Parts: sequence; C-alpha cells; structure tokens
Amino acid sequence: MKVLNHDQIKQKITRLAIEILEHNFDEKEIVLLGMNNTGYSFATLLESELKKIYDQKLTIKRISINPKSPLKNDATIEDGEDYLKGKTVIIVDDVANTGRTIFYAFKPILNVLPKKVEVAVLVNRKHKNFPVKVDYMGLELATTVKESIKVDISEEGNFEVNLV
Repeated sequence: MKVLNHDQIKQKITRLAIEILEHNFDEKEIVLLGMNNTGYSFATLLESELKKIYDQKLTIKRISINPKSPLKNDATIEDGEDYLKGKTVIIVDDVANTGRTIFYAFKPILNVLPKKVEVAVLVNRKHKNFPVKVDYMGLELATTVKESIKVDISEEGNFEVNLV
C-alpha cells in the first residue's frame, strides 16, 4: 500500500529542511551523516533542500553499519569521526524501525565530542526497542511488527514509500 507519493516526499523533505534550519539557524556548520545507502540518498536530498535556505557550511558523510548484525563490524564514518568534534551532527536514515541501527550508529560518535547530535528520518515507526529519539520526521506510522516500510528514493521523479 502506497503511503507517500513523489510529491508528498518532496514536500516532507522541504518541511524537514526548514525544521532543521529553525533548530540550527545559528550553527556555522551542519554535518549530515547518511546511514548506509538509502539513508545517504535521503541525506543528499535533504542537503540539496537545505542549500536553498541555509548559507552556512553543509557537510555530508556516510555512516556504514550492518543493520542485521550491528555488532559484527563496528559502524564506520566516512573519513573518520574526528571531523565531528564540536560540530552539529544529524544522523539521517530513511526509516526508523526498532531504533537499533540508529542506536549503534552512535557508537563511533562517542569517540569524539560533537556540539550536538540529532536524528532525522523520512518515516518513523512508533514501536521502538531501543532508546532512540527522532528529532525530525517526515511521517510517523503506527504499524504492526510484521509490516515493513519500503522507501524508494533512488530515481528522481519516482519517489515512493510503501507499507508491505
């Protein structure tokens, strides 16, 4: 079942960019950490929208983590985590399910002292198993544990979010 179509996703991205700017308007730099592939794609869309309204420095980096087995290999941040010291960091993912992947994404960030860390997602599911607070969300859904959210933002003009 389609939950969000292309135009709705674009509107959510615009609104999220405005919210991020409202809470971080006085920051000299915002670092977006895109989780794996789809989270990174979503982060690039947010970055593009933020550039229209934010005239300070924006940096985007990829954080890689194995969502199925986050302890097998530590999460890694592109170019290392030292860059995050004293910065405003926003972890970006497409969907926050149980919160586990985002929870373990904090592990490399704990090696430095950023100014603040926030979380932005396109879709937030209400049933969390881990103590993760989502600061910016496009849509929040109460779903059953058996249902899945599939986000497709890979092809411009064809974005969609489906409940399967």
